[in-house]
Amino acid sequence: MAGVITAERIADLIEQAPGWALVALTVPQERLRADARREVAEHVYSALYRPMDVEAGQLRLPL
Repeated sequence: MAGVITAERIADLIEQAPGWALVALTVPQERLRADARREVAEHVYSALYRPMDVEAGQLRLPL
């Protein structure tokens, strides 16, 4: 199920995050680690909450 949020799904999404962000999580500079945390978080959040199979030019219908 793509809609269910599980620890395994989150772990898979973290693994799919941009490589630079995963590496930067371990660098000594706090600013770079903060940027990396934000990038990984944005990647996971967008993968969990973006609409599935929606074309970029398609308008959403109001609910």
